[in-house]
Amino acid sequence: MEKVRTEDAVGLTLCHDITAMFPGFKGPLFKRGHVIQKEDIERLLDIGKKSIYVGDIGEGMLHEEDCAIRLAGSVQVPGAHYEGPSEGKVLLFSDIRGMLRVNKEVLSRINMIGDITIATMPDHSRIEEGDRLASMRIVPLFTEEKQIEEAEKLCSGTKLIELLPYRERTAGIVITGSEIYNGRRKDLFEPVVRKKLSCFPGQILDVSICDDDMEMIINAAKGLLDRGADFLIFTGGMSVDPDDLTPGAVRRLGADIISYGVPAQPGNMTLCGYLGDIPVLGVPGAAISLPTTIFDVLLPQIYTGLKLTKQDLVNLGEGGLCRMCGTCHFPNCSFGRY
Repeated sequence: MEKVRTEDAVGLTLCHDITAMFPGFKGPLFKRGHVIQKEDIERLLDIGKKSIYVGDIGEGMLHEEDCAIRLAGSVQVPGAHYEGPSEGKVLLFSDIRGMLRVNKEVLSRINMIGDITIATMPDHSRIEEGDRLASMRIVPLFTEEKQIEEAEKLCSGTKLIELLPYRERTAGIVITGSEIYNGRRKDLFEPVVRKKLSCFPGQILDVSICDDDMEMIINAAKGLLDRGADFLIFTGGMSVDPDDLTPGAVRRLGADIISYGVPAQPGNMTLCGYLGDIPVLGVPGAAISLPTTIFDVLLPQIYTGLKLTKQDLVNLGEGGLCRMCGTCHFPNCSFGRY
């Protein structure tokens, strides 16, 4: 590779993109492989290019675009596609709706290699079709091939990036409270949960409203399970008062309760468990009065079919405190990153 005065470069071939920025434009003014013409000289000087690089790169070195292509090849993500390379980078876009998983340990090791930079959306992000998932490039124009080989080795046999599609679920809802059961107060939870579940594939099988009666709550849940529910949601009676029966009913139902209470607010008193592979959530009253709670954070993982663990819930502690913005921007915020 040789550095040449721009005025002396007519007829020579660029070995890298020349990027320019103007109001309303940022991109390659000339692409790699372009043969410089006399009329190009003034345009190059206008963007501050007093010299350019031409010729071949040294042995054992790779061009930025070739590096980006190699990195993309080592991180294949079903349900997504790459675009580029352009300006030395490739971008990964989603073709489906789902949840993003990122192997943060491997990502950190790759970004420690030297010249390689891979940036992703946060782990556990809710993803819509067309969303950007990741960007891959090297910082200089050229780097040693051995750096790319090291990244390829780290990606071999593991999933650096995974896009999990949502699966259909049949939800059964049990609403408890004598004041609702006896018609003294109107239930406000059903329209809220219907709206939230409408963002995911599947259906709501039925909604059962129960008195504060342990046997009634248990029988309502069993009835929903017998009719094919593969996701149970309970609300009402979720605090620590002696007459709050819902957690006890979930236990008597036979669920393995992972956690009753999570380090996140709003939604501190959330209950999470499983009846075999059937997820069970106990949702506190905050879900009625606030636009976003930990209920919203847990739904994507439930609809991808991944089982929540105690560690997942413990990890909610960092990022588990909602900013309570005047206008809610969830999920485009820090709440519920785990």
